[in-house]
Amino acid sequence: MFGENVHTEKPPKGFFDYVWDAFQDLTLMILIVCAVLSLIIGISTEGISEGWHDGVGILMSILIVVFVTAINDYRQSLQFRDLEKEKKNIFIQVTRYGRRQRILIHELVVGDVVHLSIGDQIPADGIYIHGFSLSIDESSLTGESDPVYPNAEEKPFLLAGTKVQDGSGKMLVTSVGMNTEWGKLMASLSEVGNEETPLQVKLNGVATLVGKIGLVFAVLTFCILLTNFCFEKEDYTKWSGEDVEDIVEFFTIAVTIIVVAVPEGLPLAVTLSLAYAMKQMMKDKALVRHLSACETMGSATCICSDKTGTLTTNQMTVVKVWAGDGVHEPLKLSSSLSQTALDLFLEGIFQNTNGDIVEYNNEQELLGSPTETAILRLGLNLGGDFKAIRAKASIAHVEPFNSSKKKMAVLLGLEEGKFRAHCKGASEIVLGLCEHVMTSDGNTKPLDIDKRNQLEDVIDNFAKDALRTLCLAFKDVDGEGSVIPETGFTCVAIVGIKDPVRPGVVDAVNLCIRAGITVRMVTGDNIETAKAIAKECNILTNDGIAVEGPVFRTWSEAEMMENVPRLQVMARSSPGDKLLLVQHLKREQHVVAVTGDGTNDAPALHEADIGLAMGIAGTEVAKESADVIILDDNFSTIVNVAKWGRSIYTNIQKFVQFQLTVNLVALLLNFSSACITGRAPLTAVQLLWVNLIMDTLGALALATEPPYDELMDKKPVGRKGTLITAVMWRNIFGQTIYQLTVLWQLQSRGKILFNLHGDDAQDVLDTMIFNTFVFCQVFNELNSRQMEKLNVFKNTLNNKVFIGVMMSTVVFQVLMVEVLGKLANTVPLTLEQWLISISIGAISLLVATLVKLPINGNWKVAKEFAQEQWLMGSAVAGLAFVVGLSYHFFFK
Repeated sequence: MFGENVHTEKPPKGFFDYVWDAFQDLTLMILIVCAVLSLIIGISTEGISEGWHDGVGILMSILIVVFVTAINDYRQSLQFRDLEKEKKNIFIQVTRYGRRQRILIHELVVGDVVHLSIGDQIPADGIYIHGFSLSIDESSLTGESDPVYPNAEEKPFLLAGTKVQDGSGKMLVTSVGMNTEWGKLMASLSEVGNEETPLQVKLNGVATLVGKIGLVFAVLTFCILLTNFCFEKEDYTKWSGEDVEDIVEFFTIAVTIIVVAVPEGLPLAVTLSLAYAMKQMMKDKALVRHLSACETMGSATCICSDKTGTLTTNQMTVVKVWAGDGVHEPLKLSSSLSQTALDLFLEGIFQNTNGDIVEYNNEQELLGSPTETAILRLGLNLGGDFKAIRAKASIAHVEPFNSSKKKMAVLLGLEEGKFRAHCKGASEIVLGLCEHVMTSDGNTKPLDIDKRNQLEDVIDNFAKDALRTLCLAFKDVDGEGSVIPETGFTCVAIVGIKDPVRPGVVDAVNLCIRAGITVRMVTGDNIETAKAIAKECNILTNDGIAVEGPVFRTWSEAEMMENVPRLQVMARSSPGDKLLLVQHLKREQHVVAVTGDGTNDAPALHEADIGLAMGIAGTEVAKESADVIILDDNFSTIVNVAKWGRSIYTNIQKFVQFQLTVNLVALLLNFSSACITGRAPLTAVQLLWVNLIMDTLGALALATEPPYDELMDKKPVGRKGTLITAVMWRNIFGQTIYQLTVLWQLQSRGKILFNLHGDDAQDVLDTMIFNTFVFCQVFNELNSRQMEKLNVFKNTLNNKVFIGVMMSTVVFQVLMVEVLGKLANTVPLTLEQWLISISIGAISLLVATLVKLPINGNWKVAKEFAQEQWLMGSAVAGLAFVVGLSYHFFFK
């Protein structure tokens, strides 16, 4: 009746919008004009039966380029749209039909009662019912940074899109979706996949530079071809249609050189790689909010990780309890305490909680954080009745838990006007507020030095057993009881909660160590518990440092410089300590990834190079401050994100190496040929096909390589890593020199070497040059899969996209030569000529091997390769075949 709780967005761009955008490229528009001119001149001079070939061939090539580009862009937009939908899958807790339950935010309706707690985003407009210490951050809506404190009399309205800064409360939903103030503000906004990452910006700069160089070469090529034409023309008073057609062809070749030279595939490769990686990471339980995080994570040098829920399972169970006079197993506790002591203990469990127990279909469901549900389950196992105990007292005041105080408290109104405060939290902090201790018969006695030391030993022993410890305490309060006391409590019990280490975490930490990534545990837990878990996870080593937050924040800059490199565990840390650590690591040029789940973690998540919020335990404030949301709260997923980040970075490097090689060869071949022979060996249609191979298809093949384990064998590139390395330049120049040498030999001596005669000799030679050039790129695309290692075939079968692109390129090249002759300016080749073209292209594999041999370790690999006799025999046979063909045709 009142609408859905969703925001209407602008309709997304359709496929033909992307087609239109692709047509807006200036060089393609110029080529279309050239093609039309060529078509008009060709038909007027040669007749419609022969004169349409060149013009239509160029137009068809342009259409193919445009549609392939549009298809890629459209598919990426669909992927980004799916990810945007995932971002909006937020769970909230409501009371509906008299029962508290967890629902998705878009399922919210008018009349629901929403439960709010610190870090939540208010899901709809509503009216404040009641709450405790509730403060709201309305800066996202009003721009005002001061918190708002709602109350039922003066400020009862709560607005969608704002965030709970502190406290807890309930609200009645009055309007949802587009009827809210936030919905009206969002009506004109759309935010699907339009951000540009740092790597895209950097590659746009490279593309612009290469494009300018290509423009210079294009102008020079046109000038040289035109000058040569003018020298050869005998009579300037007579101009034919063929002369005009030649000039138009010169101009078309020049424009096409610009099209080939401008490496628009560089930013396209980044977008393709990011889109592919984001989709795959989603399957691996990582939701990317900011594209830049994908590539940055590949450069991470250290990860500062939470403990609870990230390194551990967050499936908590109380396994030990100190109460009365000693440590007990939970199920035997009721027989060790008097009824009075047990009642006080259960009252502290069921009244001082932000969890809940609801009954549905005759079953009890525990709601709340894993810590709360573990304590509530202990109370139920001890025979406690949640509803009955809650009904015995009214709640006068609540102090919600926050990460700075590390405790929570409640003030109860009892019968006869009495009040009682219950406190629960970090054991050493709550114990520090206690002055008495409860005995097993329910009486209290002073907490002297000996007893305090005994309880501190209990806490340490629990912690050394890798148990999370909580202390429960109470105090009877005189007077009106409007304020929760800070001292004078009576210690009731200390509970030890087991939270097992997640399966696979140890392997993930070891993988990080192998990859040169330092893992640090930053937790609010007891230092002994943190050290025990860190040792179990292989984070804390013998020479590592474990420190508590209060000590860490007192370190001077000199002490930071000395100790932080060996710092592996920080316990009892506050969000400010985490932020301080991140800032110091960044000053030391580290690329820092930080996990967080609380509202107060937002500054550290924002300051870090990569903020990783927990999808299950994380608050909405933490998620909005993060770059990546870890949907399963698992440390192994974080390591997978790092592996994907490295894969993206490496894939971009592969494509840059491939594209710059094609660029250099195409530019220098056409320019040098124009200078020496006065004609360009590659026509406009052929150059457009090469442009499609190296830009769109090349990006698709190389930018979608899935990650493999060897990526984690390298050290991270860090903050100062170079995109184009010396190894890449060596590969680029090695292939460029080889290809230019071979192609120039074909152009200058091809007729003699291949014994070509007759009227079609030049056409056959030009087709062979074009065919050889394309197969050089096909095999060089295979070379680019491994920039340093010799075996370029490894994991090839794992990438179906790469295989598909390679096969499609070869099939279409056959069609270009054998079928589309007039359109592509080619003639059919014989089987021998095909073998020669393929063999010359295949030799680039051998060239790549020779170029890579000087790299560390490759001589050893080559030697081991040679020792494998059957492999050696295959290699020699293949090389003999290539050399035999070359000798037969070149030196016959």
